[in-house]
Amino acid sequence: MSTKLKGDLAEQAAILQALRLSWGVLKPIGDRLPYDLAFDVNGVLVKVQVKCAWFDDQRGNFVVDNRRTKTNRRSMIRSCYESSDFDFALAYIPDLDLFYVFPVSVFISYASEIHLVEAAKRQRKPRSVEYRDAWNLILAWAACEETRMRLPLKFGEPSGDGDPEPSFCN
Repeated sequence: MSTKLKGDLAEQAAILQALRLSWGVLKPIGDRLPYDLAFDVNGVLVKVQVKCAWFDDQRGNFVVDNRRTKTNRRSMIRSCYESSDFDFALAYIPDLDLFYVFPVSVFISYASEIHLVEAAKRQRKPRSVEYRDAWNLILAWAACEETRMRLPLKFGEPSGDGDPEPSFCN
């Protein structure tokens, strides 16, 4: 199965999960934007990047690349995402039909790869475990954004940057 097909399957699984949560789903035309989907969560649009994880036999865990990849017939160019590119990244493990839901700041804080450990026999839980099926993070972030949009600002008051940090509604 090609990488492109795996990515398409991960996007479709994300769409299905969003629909199960009663969220609206928007899909950009083409692939020139830094995000794959947008979810309409109670009137707030959430930009989402979807990645598909693969199993690393040597390490015994799932891996997702957290860089953007541009390809043409001759080369593959990888670069880092910016915090303004999307709000959340979804790392999908097709073998388990499971998502990891990362705020953008967490997703880009990893080096080039994120290792998703699904083995039960570990002494120490990996950093990624708190993002396993954490769809509530998107819901909480959208609620904060909705509140920010509705509150009037006083002249000279900061508006907030909309960064979906794990500590929402600071």
